[in-house]
Amino acid sequence: MRLKFGSRPVVVVSSAAAAEECFTSHDVVLANRPNLMMGKHIGYNHTTMIQAPYGDHWRNLRRIGAVEIFSAGRLNNFAAIRRDEVNSLVLRLAAGHKKVELRTMFQDLTFNNMMRMIAGKRYYGDAMAAAGEDQLEEAERFKEMMGASSNADFLPVLNWLDGGRFERKLIMLLAGTDTSAVTLEWAMSNLLNHPEILRKARDEIDAQIGEEGRMVDEVLDLPKLHYLQNVITETLRLYPSAPLLVPHSSSRDFTLGGYHVPRNTMLLVNAWAIHRDPRVWADSTSFKPERFEGGGAGLAQRVVGLTLASLIQCFEWEKVVEEDEEEEEDIDMAEGTGLTMPKLIPLQLNCRPRPIIIHKLVLAA
Repeated sequence: MRLKFGSRPVVVVSSAAAAEECFTSHDVVLANRPNLMMGKHIGYNHTTMIQAPYGDHWRNLRRIGAVEIFSAGRLNNFAAIRRDEVNSLVLRLAAGHKKVELRTMFQDLTFNNMMRMIAGKRYYGDAMAAAGEDQLEEAERFKEMMGASSNADFLPVLNWLDGGRFERKLIMLLAGTDTSAVTLEWAMSNLLNHPEILRKARDEIDAQIGEEGRMVDEVLDLPKLHYLQNVITETLRLYPSAPLLVPHSSSRDFTLGGYHVPRNTMLLVNAWAIHRDPRVWADSTSFKPERFEGGGAGLAQRVVGLTLASLIQCFEWEKVVEEDEEEEEDIDMAEGTGLTMPKLIPLQLNCRPRPIIIHKLVLAA
């Protein structure tokens, strides 16, 4: 679908075949990002790995990321941090809570995890310090700015009317935290709307752990929890954390699906539509982790996998029934807006510790 956003031509790709053509036949042509105000003022004048144009600088950033940040060895070095932060979340949930709002707790977990990896200290503790609260507010403002566009991106004449509205703030934590927190909230919402899937995931975990009375281990257990990996993959299919991915820009004219696409066209990939395409997925809008069985599922995101497995293993979860409700209703799955795709209504659940966490609390005492 070709659109016109002001003076900027835009192509929206909403089919798997078109997306495959874009990133196989035209991958180099579409390797650039569009020059948006966001990239100039928040992306340090288009010099970050996400915003940098295709070339030597981008290749150097990608090499540094692959070797120094995202390599298996480097991620394994931080396994103890991930385990420690998940333990803190579990103990926090078990400390007298019944009705809990999980979005904030997931954000705390992922921000603390990333902060310890980057700076060697926690983002904030159970009692949030003023500095931590200010940082969270800045991150929320950053997400709002990243999820919106400036009118000047599409009507360049408005650049003359800017008036210095932008501030430059260093927000190092967002990219690796918000997507994980959003995915965890969607996964828990789906599990509570499908209790039979929750039971199957818990049975798999209990069978793997056995009678050892220990919590899920990232190295020993996660690779063997195939159904849990399927749950995460199905969650990401139905509720991708970045439903339009990151925009691309064409560096020269090319042909897509038989149609001419001019240079400097912005490309948006509608992952949300592709993931729900009935031509690709049977019963495309239903939550069915079984559809990925036999596919050789790899290890999903480490933070999401370890956290979700620990929450399933350690607690009994129930939907919150309000006083004015006659019977239990499904959790509202309406989608919010922003850089990522959060739930419109934050998830609230009742939780009750299972014997394994009660045993852990006794040992901790």
